[in-house]
Amino acid sequence: MSSESLPSATTQEALVIVDYISGVGKVIWDFLVDAFLLLRHEQYDVQSKLLVVLIFWLFFNLFLIGIAWQYYGQNICEKLNRSSERKIIMSAIKKFFQKRKLDVKFKRAGEGHKLTDDTKSAGGPSSRPQSVQASRSGLSEEAARAAEAALIRTSKTQNKSDPNSVTKARMRREMEEEKRAAEEAKKLADRYREEPKEVVKDAAPVLSTILYTCPNIGPAILPKEEMNAYIHEFLLSQLGEEPEMASALMIQTLNKNKEKVKVCVETLSKYLDNLISNPGEEKFRRIRLSNKAFTERVRELEGTDEFLQAVGFKISSLPFEDGETDFYVIDEEVVKDSARLENIKEILLTAEPIKPQLDRNLKVYHPSPSASRFNIPDEFYNVSPAELKREQQARQEATEKLGMLRTKAMRERDERRELTKYRFVLIRLRFPDVLLEGTFKANEPFSCLVEFVRENLEHDWIPFHLSSAGGQKITDHSLTFAELGLAPAAVVNFTWDQQVMAEVNAQQGDKGSQASLKQEVMALIQNL
Repeated sequence: MSSESLPSATTQEALVIVDYISGVGKVIWDFLVDAFLLLRHEQYDVQSKLLVVLIFWLFFNLFLIGIAWQYYGQNICEKLNRSSERKIIMSAIKKFFQKRKLDVKFKRAGEGHKLTDDTKSAGGPSSRPQSVQASRSGLSEEAARAAEAALIRTSKTQNKSDPNSVTKARMRREMEEEKRAAEEAKKLADRYREEPKEVVKDAAPVLSTILYTCPNIGPAILPKEEMNAYIHEFLLSQLGEEPEMASALMIQTLNKNKEKVKVCVETLSKYLDNLISNPGEEKFRRIRLSNKAFTERVRELEGTDEFLQAVGFKISSLPFEDGETDFYVIDEEVVKDSARLENIKEILLTAEPIKPQLDRNLKVYHPSPSASRFNIPDEFYNVSPAELKREQQARQEATEKLGMLRTKAMRERDERRELTKYRFVLIRLRFPDVLLEGTFKANEPFSCLVEFVRENLEHDWIPFHLSSAGGQKITDHSLTFAELGLAPAAVVNFTWDQQVMAEVNAQQGDKGSQASLKQEVMALIQNL
């Protein structure tokens, strides 16, 4: 028989499937005939006939499962394997941040000392919690690490001779930029190490600015722009230790246009797929820097240069058309390690942006009749207070002209506008013995306030209720602060569940259980 008459691999697979279906089909057909004859036999009762129908139905489902497995079994196995690989990558990302937290914890513990050394240290009073001061003084250490890592990277690059003057100039420029960023970070740290300013106790305090934190990378508490700079410095400092992870996080974190980030990640993934599938193809091991598609999709975004270098690409000047131009080039030996490239690709696809979290700016005050007096900064509003006042006045005049006749659409439009006026909310919780204050986003659900309260309670297992200043209990915790009318500032009353509290007091005879907040929280108490 000639080779032309032999069936292809696809045809052979189809024949195997057809034979399988034919064999199973014959068994089911024979069973169906026997079942039909059995059902017609009058000596069997209804239960026996139903049992036969059930068995037939099970056989038929097994038949369908067998067909589906023949077609999709391999795809299912591949997806399961991919899922397990993704879990491994997620675990690596968690370890990345856990290591960072451990480093911060050791730094905050200070230098080691002998048991015979004098461990006493002088300390002065402070109007800020110690954790906040420690976090802000630690920024200079991050800046130093960032500068050191940058100098190491650039010195390594300089050691490799590159005849192209453009590349050398680019490296010098990067070194100068990173050095300048480190100096700015140091200035920022020095500013936050200044002595705390005197706090005037006889007036309601003003919330000067909104603060943010990022627990994954350190205890720093900073304004938004400075927190973004802090995250940037952290990522730069990690390039020397884990360049693949750090650069993938840089792409996700430092670029705000999510659509461009998505296109960039897809393009980089395609590059990696080409390297994995075609390790010997030279065209896939080169990327021209001046390529328009590469420039628009990849090069314009921050972190992409660091990522390509982490993969193994190096910038080299190669002949192109009538002259020379810069290319990203990766060695064939590096490409042969397909498992490493697969791992880098999974890191790229799994990485998520590091986002600063709104700091609650927790404060505790002695009870005061001025608890409902607020002085809200402009940062709380999506529009300036002056614009807001003009808008309210214009709406009031329009309502008067219409003679209070407003359509449903007009009311809904005003409600939507009302919900988007405010960015943040200042909440003061009135406890029996203290006032607890926290800052929230206006679009956060009320459940965030419930969680905030529970985190600071001495007895967090006892049920409690939160109610508005008018005494109405707030039961729907899924509504946002803006929807509940608590923006931009409000007082919320706290009460224990009286029935549970009565049972606790009856069993323990302990009236002291009504002490509300934890001792470390009460240590922050001040006058309003």
